[in-house]
Amino acid sequence: MIKLTRLDGEPFVLNADLIRYIERRPDTFITLTSGERLVVGETMEVVIERAVQYQQQKHFMPMPTASFKTATVPTPATT
Repeated sequence: MIKLTRLDGEPFVLNADLIRYIERRPDTFITLTSGERLVVGETMEVVIERAVQYQQQKHFMPMPTASFKTATVPTPATT
């Protein structure tokens, strides 16, 4: 996820995996894989930098470890 800003100054978060391509004309247009287009206040270079950083962090982030607690099962007493 990358944090971007709409032209009206409102911040939002975009799933960078959904970016199909980015254009500068002169505003920065982001076209998503769904075909939806967004216009952002950041430059094309900034969007690319954030998207690349996101992808790098996503692939180098350690996987969460599951916390499994073992239950103690009482055993019958032998006499």
